[in-house]
Amino acid sequence: MHIALLCMETGGRARRQRRPLFAFLCFCLLQLVIGQIRYSISEEMVKGSVIGNIANDLGVELKRLVSGRARVFTSDGSEYIGLDREAGQLVVKQRIDREGLCGEISACSLSFDLILENPMELYRISIDIVDINDNSPVFPKNEIDKEISESSLPGARFSLESAIDPDVGINTLQKYVLHPTDHFSLNVQSSPDGSKNVEMVLKVPLDREQKANHYLTLTAIDGGSPQRSGTVKIHIRVLDANDNAPIFSQSTYKATVLENAAVDTLITTVTATDADEDASSVIQYYFEHATPIVKASFSINAGSGEITVAGPLDYEKFKQFKIKAVAIDNGGLTNSCEIIIDVIDVNDNTPKITVMSFSSNLPEDAAFGTVIAMINVQDLDSNDNGKITCSIAPSSPFKIVSTMPNYYNLVTDSELDRELTPEYNITITAVDGGNPSLSSKEALTLKISDINDNAPQFDNEMYNAYVPENNSPSLSIFSVKALDADWGPNSRISYFIDDGSLNGTPLESFISINTDTGVIYAMKPFDYEQMKSLKIKIKAQDGGTPPLSTNATLNIFVQDQNDNAPQVLYPVQTSGSVVAEIVPRSADIGYLVTKVVAVDVDSGQNAWLSYKLQKAADRALFEVGTQNGEIRTVRQVTDKDAVKQKLTVIVEDNGQPSRSATVTVNVAVADSFPEVLSEFTDFTKDKDYNDNLTFYLILALIVVSILFIFSVIAIISVKIYRWRQRKLFYKSANNLPVIPYYPTMYSDGTLQQVYEFCGTTDSRRSDIKPMRPYSQNTLTVSLSRPGTVQRERKEQLDAELSLEQKPPNNDWRLPPNQRPGPSGAGPLPEGAGVVAGTGPWPNPPTEAEQLQALMAGANAVSEATATMGPRYNAQYVPDYRQNVYIPGSTATLTANPQQPPQQALPPPQAMPPTDAPKAAQTPASKKKSTKKDKK
Repeated sequence: MHIALLCMETGGRARRQRRPLFAFLCFCLLQLVIGQIRYSISEEMVKGSVIGNIANDLGVELKRLVSGRARVFTSDGSEYIGLDREAGQLVVKQRIDREGLCGEISACSLSFDLILENPMELYRISIDIVDINDNSPVFPKNEIDKEISESSLPGARFSLESAIDPDVGINTLQKYVLHPTDHFSLNVQSSPDGSKNVEMVLKVPLDREQKANHYLTLTAIDGGSPQRSGTVKIHIRVLDANDNAPIFSQSTYKATVLENAAVDTLITTVTATDADEDASSVIQYYFEHATPIVKASFSINAGSGEITVAGPLDYEKFKQFKIKAVAIDNGGLTNSCEIIIDVIDVNDNTPKITVMSFSSNLPEDAAFGTVIAMINVQDLDSNDNGKITCSIAPSSPFKIVSTMPNYYNLVTDSELDRELTPEYNITITAVDGGNPSLSSKEALTLKISDINDNAPQFDNEMYNAYVPENNSPSLSIFSVKALDADWGPNSRISYFIDDGSLNGTPLESFISINTDTGVIYAMKPFDYEQMKSLKIKIKAQDGGTPPLSTNATLNIFVQDQNDNAPQVLYPVQTSGSVVAEIVPRSADIGYLVTKVVAVDVDSGQNAWLSYKLQKAADRALFEVGTQNGEIRTVRQVTDKDAVKQKLTVIVEDNGQPSRSATVTVNVAVADSFPEVLSEFTDFTKDKDYNDNLTFYLILALIVVSILFIFSVIAIISVKIYRWRQRKLFYKSANNLPVIPYYPTMYSDGTLQQVYEFCGTTDSRRSDIKPMRPYSQNTLTVSLSRPGTVQRERKEQLDAELSLEQKPPNNDWRLPPNQRPGPSGAGPLPEGAGVVAGTGPWPNPPTEAEQLQALMAGANAVSEATATMGPRYNAQYVPDYRQNVYIPGSTATLTANPQQPPQQALPPPQAMPPTDAPKAAQTPASKKKSTKKDKK
C-alpha cells in the first residue's frame, strides 16, 4: 500500500515530485486511500497518446494488471482516459477540450479510479489538463454601434462589450488595442475575478457638423504563443448634446434564486436615473456581454429593469452568475452595473450508486472482512443535500464500510454457510441529507460457492443384511446410501470397502460394492457352516479436495439353508464286515437294542432330526424313537421271529425340502454268540455298487488296453529297426578298416590290465572291460586264417553235421606259462615251447592307422563273440601285431590274409612245454560244464 504523486509536463512526460509536506499529508491519509497518482497533460492530445506508465508508477507488475482485470472507473461515465493493460500505460481515449470540460475554471483536472481485483485494490488518479492557446478572443458582435452626443466632454467614458477568450492563464485575453486613437482612447479595468472591462474614453470633443460618423477598430489580443487576436468594428454616430448619463442606484446588485425556480420568477430589479429632462431622461436596460448561458437562463425587462428567470437553472452546473447590465438614455449616454446572482441548491438529485467492482461468487469459507464489492456514491447536491449515507439490511451477514468520502466497501461480517443460504440478494440503499431526503437502491445478487466442508452422512451408522447361504455369485445383497450437503463435485459420493481380512482372506474376495450406487454384491456363495456372519466397514467418500469420508458398519448374517443331509455317526457302516446287535429271546418289551446317533451340520429347524423305520411290518418286533433314535422291542420275542433281522432306519431333518439318510442295523435274535455266528456266516452281504466306481473301472480298463496296444506297437517297431540296422551292418562289414589298438603298459612293457572285449553286430552294445586270468570260460578264436568268428562257426557247424560230436578235449587249454600276455613275443613256430619275451612293444603306428585298425578289430571281435569256444588252438592264431593287439595276448588281427606274420619283439628263448594247472571253476564255468555233461 503506497501513495505517490506524479505530475506530467505539457508534452506528456511524467516526473515525480517528492515534497516532504505532501509526503507527510499522504501519510496522514494512508488509511483513507489505497493509492493516489497525479499526472499533468495538455489538452487536445491525439487519441492514443501515452499519458504515463501506471504500472511502474504504482509499482505493480504487468501480470497483476492482467490477472486483476485492472480497469478505469469514472463516476460520470466519461471515457477520456483508457488503460492498456498489456503495456501498463494510461492513454488518451477521447479528445480532451479543457474549455468544454471545465469552462472558465482555471484549475481543470480529471479524476478517476483504477480498480484491481483478486484482491481488490483502489487507486485514485488525477490528471491535470493544461490549457493550450487553442482559442482566439471573440467579441459577441461583429460591429458595435454607438451614439455619442457632440456635447460630450473629454473624459467621458463609453462602455464596450468585452471579448471572450475561453482559454485561461496566459493564454486568455491580455490586452485591447484601439485604432485610430485621434478622438478616443481605451481604459481597461480588471475585475477581481480576472475579467476585463473595456471603456472608450473621449479625448477630443466631437463636432457632429464636421464629422457625423467615426469608424474605429478594437482588437483583443491574448498572451499565448503564438498570440491570437479578435477584432470588432465600432461605428460611432455623433448626436446633438445630452449632458447627463444615467446613474444606477447600486454599482453591484446581488440576488439569489432557487435552482428549481419557475420561468418568469422575478429575481431582482435594477434602476438608473438620468438628470436630463424630457426624452433624454428615458432609460433602457439590457445585458452587456451576455453569454449564451446567461441569455438562456435570465432575461431583463428593457423598460423596467426587472430580471427574471428565463430557463431552467441547475446548481450543479452553475452555482453563480455574474451579469453586466447597461442603462442607456436617449442621448446615447450609458452606465453599467454588475449583477451577481447566486443559485441556491435544492435537493433535486437522488444519490447515484455505482458498483465499481463486484464478486458475484464468494466461497462459503471467506474470512471476516472479505471485500465483496467496491461502491461509489455521488450526489450532485451540496451541503446536507449532498451528504449520503449507505446502508444494507441489518439481518444480512454483511456490512458496508466507508473507505473514503463517497466510497464504500461491502464486506463479510459473519460466517457463511452455503448449505443454509446458497444465495443472497443484497440491497444497498443510499440516502442523502436533504429535506425531504432522496434515496436510491442498488440490488446485488451474491452466490455462495461451495467448499468441501461437509462429510457424507449415512442414514444409519450400522446396517444389517441377511443373505441365504448358497447364494449365486454377483448377487445384490444390500444397498447403502449416503448424502452430502455440499454441491457439485463436493457432493459426488463414492463407496468403498475398507481393507480388511477374514481368517487371512481379504474381504474383497467375499463382497464388492458399486462405487457409484452403493449396491453391495456377493462375490461367491456363502456357506453357513463355514461362516455365519461377516462384519465390514463401508466408506463413503466425496469428490472434494481434500476428500471427506464417513464410515458405516455392515453386518452380513448368513442364513442357513437345508443343504446338508443328516450324517449317521452310529452304527458305523462298513463294507468288509457285518456288525449285528444281539437281542436275547427273553428280552422284555421296550428292550433297548441300540441307538442310532446322527447329526446335521445345519442349524435351527434344518438340524432337527427325526427317526423312523423304512418298512414296518404288521407284527414288527422293533420300533425306533422318533426323537432319540433308540431302537427298542415292541413285543416279546417268539419262536417265529427270525434270528437275522435287518432294520433300515431313515434319519430325516426338518428342512424344506427335507433331507434324509438311511442306516442298516443288523439284529440277531439269539441267546448265545455261537448261534449268532452260525447264522451270520450265510448272511448275504449286500453290495452296493456305485455308478461312479463302475465308470472309473471301465475307464481304467480302456486306458490299460490302449497302453498295452501302444507298448506292443513300440516293441515291434524297435525289433524292425534293429533288424534293419543289423542287415545294413552285414553288408558293409568287409569294407570296414582295421584300427590298431595299443593298451596301457607299465614301464617294463607289461600290460597294466587284462581286458575283455565283447563286440556285437550292434556297435552300441560293444563293450570292453577288465577280466580275470584265463579260465574255462575264456573265449577262443582260431588263428589258422583271418576271418570273422561267425564265418568260422558256420564252417565248423557244417563239419559237425557229418561227424559225430566228440567229447571236449582239454588240450586246447594252454599252460599258464604259455598263455598270451604282455610279456610274450611274436608268433611261435610249431613245436616251440612257451615264449618268455622281455622286449618292448613295437613303435605305435600313426593315428590314421590306429583308427583303421580299431574299426576293423571292433568288427572282427564282435563277430567272433558268438563262436568262440573250446575249439581254440593257439597255433592257428595269425600275427596281427601290425594291426590290432589283443589285450592279454601276443596275437593281432589283420584284414590282409596274404600278409605274413610279423615279429613284434625279438625272438625270446624257448621254454619246455609244461602242462598248465586247471583253473578254479567259477559259477559260470560250472554251469557250462553241467550243460556239456547233459549234452
